[in-house]
Amino acid sequence: MTHALNDTHDPHARSWITSANDAAAEFPLQNLPYCVFLAPGSHQASIGVGIGDCILDLSKVAQAGILTFDFATLNAFMQQTLNQVMGLDAATLSRTRGALFKLLRDDCPEHVRDQLRPYMATAQECRLLLPAQIGDYTDFLTSAWHTERHGRFKGLQDPMPAAFYSLPIAYHGRASSITTSGTPVRRPNGQFKGADGALCFGPSQAMDFELEMAAFVARGNRLGQPVSVSAAGDHLFGYTLLNDWSAKDIQWWEQVLGPFLGKSFMSSLSPWVITAEALAPFRGPMCPRPAHAPPVMPHLAGTNDTLDVTLQAWLRTERMQRDNLPAVLISSTNPRHLSWNFEQMLTHHTSNGCNLRPGDLLGSGTVSGESPSAMGCLTEMTSAGKQALELPGGERRLWLQDGDEVRFDARASRPGFVSIGFGQCVGKIVAAVN
Repeated sequence: MTHALNDTHDPHARSWITSANDAAAEFPLQNLPYCVFLAPGSHQASIGVGIGDCILDLSKVAQAGILTFDFATLNAFMQQTLNQVMGLDAATLSRTRGALFKLLRDDCPEHVRDQLRPYMATAQECRLLLPAQIGDYTDFLTSAWHTERHGRFKGLQDPMPAAFYSLPIAYHGRASSITTSGTPVRRPNGQFKGADGALCFGPSQAMDFELEMAAFVARGNRLGQPVSVSAAGDHLFGYTLLNDWSAKDIQWWEQVLGPFLGKSFMSSLSPWVITAEALAPFRGPMCPRPAHAPPVMPHLAGTNDTLDVTLQAWLRTERMQRDNLPAVLISSTNPRHLSWNFEQMLTHHTSNGCNLRPGDLLGSGTVSGESPSAMGCLTEMTSAGKQALELPGGERRLWLQDGDEVRFDARASRPGFVSIGFGQCVGKIVAAVN
């Protein structure tokens, strides 16, 4: 299912929160992303919605009765994570979005605005938390360009796995080490082969980022009950930015059954969840399948569009920070480059009867395209550490160094609609534990 366009996508609508009307605003009235946050002076997390540079505390709004909810919906918004909200039915979520849109639109009566103002805070003065309790995390491998390049770097005779064009390949990641944007990224220790080929244990020498999108599961499915690709959209709550940090030297030595310690040390997640309904105007055709690829199997067929979002990765070295220099753009890509969309990922995940639950996280895998500017990780940019990436001021990088800061951002734009953003996903590398 693709969400239909409605009044909440009206490009002419404006908010009484003036910062939301700026052309550069990431959270205009047409976005209304969810988050979980701590307000200034508060010790209890609340569910919020972003509008301009502010957060509206939905837990307080619900408690005050400004929005009329049934008991289940009211209870969901009173929680300290979004899991119960994610589990609400699509119609309830759409009605809630519509009600918030009306409350925040510039024709909202002044007395209602006065009711809402005590429950507003600027995002900058709040502490943003992980939006959900992530029970399970699955990371996919869906970019043909990323997959083929890595296969070549490893010297494989056929760099593409035989199953790549038949199903969305994935591994089960570690949910406990997913952290919110801004958390320092501790360089991991592990086993790897050194430059002389000898096996050693110590701090990874091949730290990398991976530019990804992620989807939160909405309503789950019962054990043994697959979700069809036509119904998969109803099981996707919203999208966020994911940095699947990787220690490539550790990963490549240990990877037999799949990624393990080279990935599980940490992943960074943006605290903002952009709902599937907000992204309804921003979809486009998927990457064309090559002529030699087999037909999509019937249970995964029938969908050929995906999110059309510009994803960017920025790097700011420790020297650039010290000299007050801005970050440099090192990647600009789009999930349209991927060979599988999130609906197909979810359908394949449940095709054997595996049950997903609200708040489970699906990672897209590294979003890489054909051109060098669309490579989604340093491994691709440097040909696996063989050709340095040139940076301003004469600096070079084969891999990330301690003090390097990586920032992801994203923007969805289309003529005739108001552009919306995703917030940021930021992490800085810090030295390994001795």
